[in-house]
Amino acid sequence: MVAHMKTTIEIADALLERARKAAQAERTTLRSLVEEGLRSTLEQREFRSGYVWPDRSVDGQGVDPEVEEGGWSRTRDLVYEGRGG
Repeated sequence: MVAHMKTTIEIADALLERARKAAQAERTTLRSLVEEGLRSTLEQREFRSGYVWPDRSVDGQGVDPEVEEGGWSRTRDLVYEGRGG
């Protein structure tokens, strides 16, 4: 069984009027419209903050000076060096 709690919130008059009209046009209740909006907003927020990039850093001495100033073509050459490319 789902528990329900009554609460009071303040909503700007213009927004409330738009919500009432939308609920009426969709033949639903204002309560359903508000709950749908809250669910949608909370899901979007959870989705945005749900993924944390894993730490892929490595210990070392930094970027090799040969790569640091070499540009992409030099970096590519070093990656494929000795691999028959």
